Amino acid sequence: MLKRANGVRGDGDQTWVRWLWLSHSLYFVVTGIWPLVGPRSFQAVTGPKVDFWLARTVGILTAVIGTVLASAGLRRRVSTEVVGLAAGASAGLVAIDVVYVARKRIPKVYLMDALLNGLHCAGWIIAWWRRGMP
Repeated sequence: MLKRANGVRGDGDQTWVRWLWLSHSLYFVVTGIWPLVGPRSFQAVTGPKVDFWLARTVGILTAVIGTVLASAGLRRRVSTEVVGLAAGASAGLVAIDVVYVARKRIPKVYLMDALLNGLHCAGWIIAWWRRGMP
């Protein structure tokens, strides 16, 4: 079961919430380290980058967020702040993906990332709302 940071048990013990934090943390860790460990395959899928340092920077930050989500979920203590971090990070990435695909600055493959991040964001909002977190 997942608990609020104050130790009060919420509705978060549902299986879907466990899958939410697990899938989101894994998605962020894997996609975050990808440009660091496989820059060629990363660019083969996402297109060439002029400033690859930016892809590495975003990757590191995404992997760190994924690690925080994993830690909170494994400890079964997902606070409102962790929910905000997860939903906010995904919402921001959705916005960037959609805007820059529309401007034809990045390939349409980023819409898949937007979809997955959008689903994670919506899941966290639903989990937060159902748990009645402040």
